[in-house]
Amino acid sequence: MASVAAQAEPSAGDMRMIITASSLGTVFEWYDFFIYGTLAASGIIGRTFFPAGSEIVQTLLAWAGFAVGFGFRPLGAVLFGFLGDRLGRKYTFLVTITLMGLATAGVGLVPSAATIGLWAPGIILMLRILQGLALGGEYGGAAIYVAEHAPPRRAGFFTSFIQASVAGGFILSLAVVLLAKLALPDATWQAWGWRLPFLFSLALLAVSLWMRVKLSESPVFKAMKQAGETARNPFVESFTYPGNLVRLFVALFGIAAGLTVIWYTAMFSVLAFLQGTMRVEETTAQLIVGAGALGGLGWFVLFGWLSDRVGRKQPIVIGYALTLIALFPIFWVMGQSANPGLAEAAKRAPVVVSGPHCAYSPFQKQQADDCGRLLDYFSKKGVQYTTHRAPVTVVTIGDEPIADTRPEALDAALARAGYRLAPVVPSAGGIAVILLCILLLTALSGMTYGSVAALLTELFPARIRYSSMSIPYHIGTGYFGGFLPFISQYMVARSGDPYAGLWYSWAVVAMALVVTVVFLKEPREERVARRG
Repeated sequence: MASVAAQAEPSAGDMRMIITASSLGTVFEWYDFFIYGTLAASGIIGRTFFPAGSEIVQTLLAWAGFAVGFGFRPLGAVLFGFLGDRLGRKYTFLVTITLMGLATAGVGLVPSAATIGLWAPGIILMLRILQGLALGGEYGGAAIYVAEHAPPRRAGFFTSFIQASVAGGFILSLAVVLLAKLALPDATWQAWGWRLPFLFSLALLAVSLWMRVKLSESPVFKAMKQAGETARNPFVESFTYPGNLVRLFVALFGIAAGLTVIWYTAMFSVLAFLQGTMRVEETTAQLIVGAGALGGLGWFVLFGWLSDRVGRKQPIVIGYALTLIALFPIFWVMGQSANPGLAEAAKRAPVVVSGPHCAYSPFQKQQADDCGRLLDYFSKKGVQYTTHRAPVTVVTIGDEPIADTRPEALDAALARAGYRLAPVVPSAGGIAVILLCILLLTALSGMTYGSVAALLTELFPARIRYSSMSIPYHIGTGYFGGFLPFISQYMVARSGDPYAGLWYSWAVVAMALVVTVVFLKEPREERVARRG
């Protein structure tokens, strides 16, 4: 593809425009996708669209709706990857961002389940599907577009802004929610004000379209088009091109799966952990996580820049290894700092539920036996517990056997044992420690995520790059990452251990580390645009 090499290098001003337009579009697109998760963590989505008579079930159903959008991202990757490789990078991500903006605004207009019954969750799920389809085409288009414009050995640095933009979308979602809550009385916010962040996506859509329309097509795609070298069926070629199956395997199980669970653990798991398990006051938790995420944006750019010098593989492998070592200790420290009184009560007066079976399902409205009902009570309270097998059902809190197991009696027993379950605001020192923990988690995310747009672009030949990059990326992030909040919350509810959900993240990262070490070959150190 000599015609590609002959393309003039974009000027510094052109490159700034390319990065700005692509990055802002990515911020807005992920804002649209994450605003649902931000409000799901606060319970509003569950109460409004998935009322179930149980706060745990409502939360799980809301996170299941979150996961549905991720589940359809691979289909969006197939559809828009095909269009991106056949019709061009620019026009494809114009379509994806339009679809995302309209679907997000639609969520803000859906009546509650109390008004239209089961139509409400049904419509919400349909809109989440449209969001997932749109997101399946957005990331690959923006990342490839920037990488194919990048000067030699600068792709890691320039595409790192796309990676930072994903976190930027999460930060923007928190900022808009907090500003809306500040501007509105609490009763108004709870009644209908929470819909405003969804409708705000229409303004973001207008800005993004205005910027992206001014961009020209990728020089790599234009050269392929002129030479008649575009793929006839990029989806099929992605699985038949020599050596591509191994690349797809590595991109899915070694790269996408690992980086995404680290990122979602650093953002959504921390938010749910603080607001739910540690009983941190909602707005305080959102401010802390938003500040930590904002402070961690620089890690993505730093490690993207570093990958241009040391290679793509080394920072990712080190990041995975450090995550396996540090994940649990970081959350333990965070828990002690967020609500030391609750943590101390759990140590001083542990809750032990004993019984012959102690079967418990968070989705059942009525548990099968007394032991299950006790576990349901403690799970709903967010109180850590352990279970023992015994001939009869007994509950002890510390050294005190509790004979009366009615909810009001258990409430009083927990209070006597020092369990303070009302929302708390951590001390200044505690907030500082939590912020440090979040910064450490975002550093791990930056190591494994900062260079990924450049890495995945370099792995695949240009004629099938959009499809080959998008499909494994969105399967990995869609299924391993999208289902993380649901799976981790279910593990916590089922086990009574507030840290149990971290084992899911740990196991996925361990798998990704093995795959990356064994199978990932360092991409050639030459300009991405010259790969054919």
